[in-house]
Amino acid sequence: MSIDAAFHFVYILVSELDESRHYTGLTHNLESRLLAHNSGQVSHTSKYRPWRIENSFAFLSREKAAAFEQYLKSHSGRAFAAKHF
Repeated sequence: MSIDAAFHFVYILVSELDESRHYTGLTHNLESRLLAHNSGQVSHTSKYRPWRIENSFAFLSREKAAAFEQYLKSHSGRAFAAKHF
């Protein structure tokens, strides 16, 4: 098992077409998830592809990763991300 397989990643993507467009998600495999976004397999992101990873955060706990993802998707979390990332 690779080290990456042990982690759950919260990630923030930015559109290369429109850098004001961001997407926040959760995955256990960053590389394959980015490929899915850029190949049009994710309906929420297909319009603004290609995407690049702006930030990623690794968690051993899926529960903590999911809670952080939900925070980043909240109003205060979006403001935090805009200020710090």
